[in-house]
Amino acid sequence: MRQGFPSSVSGPMSTEPLSLFVLAGEASGDRIAADLVRRLRQHRALEVTGVGGLELQGEGLNSLYPMSDLSVMGVSDVLKRLPLLLWRLRQTVAAIRRAKPDIVVLVDSQVFSATIARRLRRKGYAGPLVLYVSPAFWAWRPQRAAELKPLFDEVLAVLPFEPAAMQRMGGPPAHYVGHNALRRFAFRPELPAKGPLLLLPGSRRGEIDRTLPMMRAVAERLRDHGKLAGFVIPTPRPQLERMRAAVADWPVPVEVISGEEAVRDAFAKAMAAVAVSGTVTLELAAAGVPTILTYVADAAQARGFLRYNVKFIGLPNIIADRQVIPEMLFTEPQPAKLAEAAAALLDDPGAMAAQLKGFAEIRALMEKGAPEAPLEDPAERVLAVLSARPAAQRSAIGV
Repeated sequence: MRQGFPSSVSGPMSTEPLSLFVLAGEASGDRIAADLVRRLRQHRALEVTGVGGLELQGEGLNSLYPMSDLSVMGVSDVLKRLPLLLWRLRQTVAAIRRAKPDIVVLVDSQVFSATIARRLRRKGYAGPLVLYVSPAFWAWRPQRAAELKPLFDEVLAVLPFEPAAMQRMGGPPAHYVGHNALRRFAFRPELPAKGPLLLLPGSRRGEIDRTLPMMRAVAERLRDHGKLAGFVIPTPRPQLERMRAAVADWPVPVEVISGEEAVRDAFAKAMAAVAVSGTVTLELAAAGVPTILTYVADAAQARGFLRYNVKFIGLPNIIADRQVIPEMLFTEPQPAKLAEAAAALLDDPGAMAAQLKGFAEIRALMEKGAPEAPLEDPAERVLAVLSARPAAQRSAIGV
């Protein structure tokens, strides 16, 4: 079901092509960016350059380099790939300066995106820059909001409370444009009598390596559970063969799937899910799938959680400001504890019903936005940023 937006754009489509540079560093950002491209094409002819995965490539993008080069999480993952990341950073900045696009939209990949914007501004780049998906400045390092102000013309926020928080903490203008999870998944108010357990170990290699052994333990523990009809691992297409090889020796049969239609079908049929913290937990909530959240933090991340007294890391819990889904956080993988938590959820109908109720409340809030930040169309916000630039400045950058 497509999420609706109030429209402020009227009149015929402009015939003048809009040149857009867009960057996405992981699967969720790739979906968001592809949706933005489709929406922009409803208003303007579009020329797209940048970095992305299969979703953006399906919209005609010839990616500068593989999106997977940017898919890292945590300090340890970054350090392992630092030379490659620095090379891609220089390549991206040079490509933007060379192309002089009408507008640049950087999607998520927070550290990489902010570093690109900072280098561009230091080199005198005056073109409009938009950050799509705000960093979690409201959870830790609140000073990041003010640090973004000289870098970005606007932030497109995907959580309804973020525009007010951004303003309160001295950040750039921010507008709530909804979350792609609401556009991808229909909400189911009731659980099936029986269904598969979804196992979601993440999309980055580091996440998968740390989490997949725990997912195996969950499958082994629950292989004969009466409510389950097998195990399914949804994964991005670039990881499909690697994931199938990784689970080939499991003593429990598991189906590895990819593709939009297959994933939606799996979410619709699932009894529950065990998922690594990230966008997918909000997607599961949007679809009404009871979930156990897990995450294996490296030492630097664990110190950050303690330093900033992080209350929750799961997006459903953050939006609801209470624990809707259990969070099983580790500094070292603990397969037995995760398997025990998954079994406890399946054996407690009241807990599963409480999650569904919480998910319905979260979805209702996100479908309309906050009173001070109502839902807006992301394409219209991008066009508004462009039109707000003084004519002389737009001419100077090639608009």
